[in-house]
Amino acid sequence: MSDSQRNLKAAERVGAVQPKADKPIKEGPDFTTLLHAWLESHRASLVDSLHRLVKQPIGSFFTCLVMAVALSLPMGLSLLLDNVERLGGSWQRAAQISLYLQIDTSEAAGQQLRDEVAGMADVASAEWISREQALAEFEQQSGIGEALRELPDNPLPGVVVVTPREVDRPTLEALRQNLSEMPGVQQAQLDLQWVERLSAILNLGDRFVFGLTLLLVLALLLVIGNTIRLHIENRRSEIEVIKLVGGTDGYVRRPFLYMGTLYGVGAGLLAWGLLAFGLDWLNGAVVRLAGLYGSDFTLLGVPTADGLSLLLGAVLLGYIGAWLAVARHLSELAPR
Repeated sequence: MSDSQRNLKAAERVGAVQPKADKPIKEGPDFTTLLHAWLESHRASLVDSLHRLVKQPIGSFFTCLVMAVALSLPMGLSLLLDNVERLGGSWQRAAQISLYLQIDTSEAAGQQLRDEVAGMADVASAEWISREQALAEFEQQSGIGEALRELPDNPLPGVVVVTPREVDRPTLEALRQNLSEMPGVQQAQLDLQWVERLSAILNLGDRFVFGLTLLLVLALLLVIGNTIRLHIENRRSEIEVIKLVGGTDGYVRRPFLYMGTLYGVGAGLLAWGLLAFGLDWLNGAVVRLAGLYGSDFTLLGVPTADGLSLLLGAVLLGYIGAWLAVARHLSELAPR
C-alpha cells in the first residue's frame, strides 16, 4: 500500500474525510414511525383520560347524569309531540269531506257515486255509508235509540266520506266545491278547524322544543367547560412542565378532548336509557286511558335512529365543550 493510500485511510478513521455512500442518509423518522407514534400518543391520552374518570366514579357519574337529563328533556318532548301527531291521525284522514246525498238516493246510486269520486285524481279513497248504517251508528253514539225508533222514517241520508290526497286549504276548498256540484249531492261538508288548531298547537310545541334545546345546549357547554376547567386546574403543574420541555398545544389539549368525548358518550347512553325507561313507564297509563275510549293507542319507544342521533349529539357537545374550555385556558398554562 502506498503512502497516499495509508494517509487516506487514516483520515477516514479520524473523520477528516467522509467515505462515499451509495445511498443518501435519511433525515428524521419515516412516515410509518410518525404514524405509529401519533397513534400511540392518542391511545395513551385515551387510556389516561379513562383512568382518571374511573378514579372518580361518583363525580363522573353525576356529571354524566346532569348532561343526560339536559339531553333527554328536549328529545323526550319531541317524541311526545310525534306521538300526539300520530294520535291525531294522518292529515289526509283528518281532513275528510262528507258528501250528504239527497234523501231519496238509492243504494246503487250511492255506490256508483262513491266509485266515481274514488276515481278522481285528488281523492285518496271514498267510503259509502248507507242510510241504515248511518242510523245504526247514530243510535249507538247518541244514546237515544228508543226515540229514533218512534220516528216513521229514517231521517238520515246516505253519506260518501272522501279522503283527499293532500291537505291544503285552497285545494280542499276547490275539491269540496267540485264535489258539491255532482248530481245527487245535497251538501258537501269540510271541517278543517280542528285540524288547523292541532297543527298550530304542534307548531307551538316544535318552537318550544327548539328554544329549550338551544338553552340546554348552552347549559351543557357550560357544564362541560366547568368540569374540564377543574381538571385543568388539578393538572396545572404537570401541564406547565410539559410546555416547559416543548410540549405543543395540541399535545396538551388532547387528553382533555378525550375526557369531554367520554363524558359525552356516558351522557348519551344514560339519556337514551332514561328516555326508553320513561316512555315505557308512561305507556302503561296511556294504554289504560286509551282503553277507556275504545282505542288501542300506545306510545312508541325511542327509535334507533333518534337514539343514535342523541348519542352523536352528546359526543359532539362533550368534544366542543372541552375544546372551548381548553382554548380559553391554554394561554394561562404557559410555564411561569
